[in-house]
Amino acid sequence: MGKQQQHVDGADRDSGSGTTADRPTGGGADARLAVAHDPTTPQMTLIDLASDASVAVRKAVAARPDAPAQALRSLTRDHDRHVREAVARNPATSVGNLLRLVKDADRWVRWAVAGNPACDESVRRVMAAAPDKELRGLLAETRELEPELAARLVDDVSPEVRERLATHTHDPDAIVALLADRTVRVRKGLARNARTTAAQRSALARDPAVDVRAALVRALELNEEDLAALADDRSVQVRLAMATSEIIPAHVRRTLEGDPDDMVAAAARDFRPGAGSSPVVRAPRIGSRRSGTGPGRPGRATR
Repeated sequence: MGKQQQHVDGADRDSGSGTTADRPTGGGADARLAVAHDPTTPQMTLIDLASDASVAVRKAVAARPDAPAQALRSLTRDHDRHVREAVARNPATSVGNLLRLVKDADRWVRWAVAGNPACDESVRRVMAAAPDKELRGLLAETRELEPELAARLVDDVSPEVRERLATHTHDPDAIVALLADRTVRVRKGLARNARTTAAQRSALARDPAVDVRAALVRALELNEEDLAALADDRSVQVRLAMATSEIIPAHVRRTLEGDPDDMVAAAARDFRPGAGSSPVVRAPRIGSRRSGTGPGRPGRATR
C-alpha cells in the first residue's frame, strides 16, 4: 500500500508521489487533500492518492462515491480504522470488499457495513452468524430483512437483538413468534411496532407486564374495547402513560380526568398536544457515531 507514516502531533509527511494523469499529488498534505476532494480529479490520480502518507487524504478517497475499485480494494486493508470505516460506508464499495469489512477487527468498521446500501443478502448472512451482538442488532433493524434471517434472529441468544427485531420487523411470521417470547423487553418492542395487527395489539393490551401495556398506549392506535380496558387498568403507570400519550383519543383522556389517582387525573387535565410529554420512538441511526463518545452501543461506544 505504500508508506503511511503519520507524526504523533498529527502533521503528515509529503508523499513525494509526483504527478499522475496531469494532476499533481506532491506538495503539502493540504494540497493533496484538495486534489482528493476535487470531483474532477482523474481516476488514476485517486488510485495514487489511495497510498498517500496522509490519513486524511486516504480517507477522502475512501469516501468518494466515484472512487475506483482498485483504490477501494487497497483501502479495505488500510492500517487506519477511519479509512476502512469510510470504505465500509461508501455505496461504491463492492460486495466482496463489504464481506471483508464485515469481519473487520474494529467494531465501527463492521457496524458501518450494516448501513451501506450495497449490503446484500450475502453480507447479511455473515452478519446473522457474527459473534458481535451489536452487528446482529443492526441487522435486526433492517427494513427488508429476508424471512429466513428474520426467523434466525427470532431465536437469537441476545434479548436485545430480539427486542430490536420485534420493534422493526415487517415479517408477519416473526411477529407471531415474538409475541410468545418470554422476555418482557421483546414484547415491549412489539408494542411499538406499527406492523402488528389489531388482534395482536389486543393481545399486547392484555399482556401481564406493565411495561408492555404502557409502551403500547404510547405508540400504537387501539380499538375502543382495548382503550376502555386500559383506561381502567390496574396499573397507575399504564393509566398515566395513556394520560400523557399523543395518540390517545380526546374522549378517553376526558375519562382519565376523573381517575382515582390524582397524578393521572392531573396529567389528563393538563395535557397539551405537542408539549413533549409523550416519549417518541425514533428511527435508529444505523452504523453511525459521534466522535469522542463514551462506551456503549453506536453513538456511545469506543474501541
